[in-house]
Amino acid sequence: QVQLVESGGGLVQAGGSLRLPCSASRGTFAFSAMGWYRRAPGKQRELVAGITRSGGSTNFADSVKGRFTISRDNAWSTVYLQMNSLKPEDTAVYYCTARYLSVDYWGQGTQVTVSS
Repeated sequence: QVQLVESGGGLVQAGGSLRLPCSASRGTFAFSAMGWYRRAPGKQRELVAGITRSGGSTNFADSVKGRFTISRDNAWSTVYLQMNSLKPEDTAVYYCTARYLSVDYWGQGTQVTVSS
């Protein structure tokens, strides 16, 4: 069982930045690929960013490339989504995910609202 807790969401003006940390269960984190998804109002959930267990490889949605980065700290069992140059269309609930032993786990989500 993997427990995920996101934080760091909030209201920010367009062009601003936010960092979303996600803390995961110790003991499983280093063996889990991690990712961030988001669901905007009226839209389907989409993958925002992913990172491998070692942190050596990352991938991003085209809509956030060049603006968002994902990183992980295995010592602290935490994955981070750094969001820069935020746009109103980035407004969504952001969910942290972990894939551990081929099972996907989800956090409760954190709301990010970008005002124009």
